[in-house]
Amino acid sequence: MPNTPHNHRQHRAILQNLAHRAMLERGLLPEFSAAVMAELDAVRAAAGANGAASGDVSGVRDLRALLWASIDNDDSRDLDQLTVAESLPGDQVRIRVAVADVDALVTHGSAIDEHARHNTTSVYTAAEIFPMLPERLSTDLTSLNFGEDRLAVVVDIVIGADGALLDSDVYRARVRSQAKLAYDSVAVWLDGTGEAPEALTAVSGLDENLRAQDRIARVLRRARHAQGALSLQTIQSRPVFDHDQLHGLELDQKNRAKDIIEDFMIAANGVSARYLEAQGFPSIRRVVRAPKRWARIVALARTQGTTLPAEADARALDAFLVKARAADPLRFPDLSLAVIKLLGSGEYVAEQPGDATPGHFGLAVQDYTHSTAPNRRYADLVTQRILKAAIAGIPAPYGGAELDALATHLTAAEDAANKVERQVAKSAAALLLESRIGEQFDALVTGASEKGTWARLLTMPVEGRVERGFEGLDVGDRVRVQLISVDVDRGFIDFATVRTGRR
Repeated sequence: MPNTPHNHRQHRAILQNLAHRAMLERGLLPEFSAAVMAELDAVRAAAGANGAASGDVSGVRDLRALLWASIDNDDSRDLDQLTVAESLPGDQVRIRVAVADVDALVTHGSAIDEHARHNTTSVYTAAEIFPMLPERLSTDLTSLNFGEDRLAVVVDIVIGADGALLDSDVYRARVRSQAKLAYDSVAVWLDGTGEAPEALTAVSGLDENLRAQDRIARVLRRARHAQGALSLQTIQSRPVFDHDQLHGLELDQKNRAKDIIEDFMIAANGVSARYLEAQGFPSIRRVVRAPKRWARIVALARTQGTTLPAEADARALDAFLVKARAADPLRFPDLSLAVIKLLGSGEYVAEQPGDATPGHFGLAVQDYTHSTAPNRRYADLVTQRILKAAIAGIPAPYGGAELDALATHLTAAEDAANKVERQVAKSAAALLLESRIGEQFDALVTGASEKGTWARLLTMPVEGRVERGFEGLDVGDRVRVQLISVDVDRGFIDFATVRTGRR
């Protein structure tokens, strides 16, 4: 197709149109129905607001006085979790994770629930977010917003100095966020390279509490990796707009604040799975099976000078990944991506009491569910409903056949959502580069097979297909490429080599 640059003022609209089309092509709903909006109009107050609550609140604890805080992206408004730490004797620490009680306002089987069940997740594209729930719920009435009383399901975990889980419980509580914090500003403060954010210093004792959370998160992470959790790193980016013009792609870097939330959510998801099992309740587990293509991972490691066991071994694989990252940090994200593809996708599996389901190979955990993001993922809302039934001692709200069907649907719809996000991201990259046809870039070969050869630019997080001059190239080669064409609608970016050479 001709490489005719689009009007810069139309960048956002172009990507929005592509995103809507991609949603429909993948069987997802980009808009809420009239029935959903009618139900939404009938919702008058948040669950737990101003001391009120929805449904039976017997046994709901009042934990509003604790130093709860949220940590999320700067622009996040759908706040699913709050965290707080408490030091205990003997170098033990109690971590509490409060998860928004979305079920209190989203009734099982309602029109709002059916929309969420259909899409199963919020879809985050380059120009538009398609929320799983209407924003009046997900960013307001069911969001754990600063200074607001809210109902929550609390996962309570006692952790030893070595990272061992010593005790745990799950219960309902009323909570109140004392601070809305952002990953990047908290991370630079923890690293000592920046000042504490104002929202943190405004709350007495919150700085000490967050440092305690940081310490125990690192302990949890070390313990998890000792069990074989994988040290993977991929390149993630997000578009940067100047009004409606796409200005660039910004790398989304990991940091200590993100690690706190990641480590606590992994711990909370494990506790939730084991709680349901102990109470004799079914669950939907998040599973990453032992890789079927382990032989290819072994071969990949051999090219890096490492011999892995013939049978899948998470500890050995992680040791290889740690070594590879130290030896060649530039190429490590691409090695990580190759390993992730060979591991295979995660999936949802329904588990009945007494069943033995596969664990999560990448996290090196046997019992794992999704429970901490019910505003954004339907699997978490399903888990929340089952947890609340277990807490109340009433029958599970889902039967075995329904859970089986749900697990299958959740896996398929998640795959569709991921494809929408990737498709629009590729179109955004093509849109960003369409005025640079003919320019040359340094790149790294990221894929080489009969299906084609791919290269990632070193100056920006963009990958494209090498259409000319790919002969003899292999993964890991440094290469100089020229941009020869883009196709924004299909998200295609094509290169030709200028010179090649392994470095």
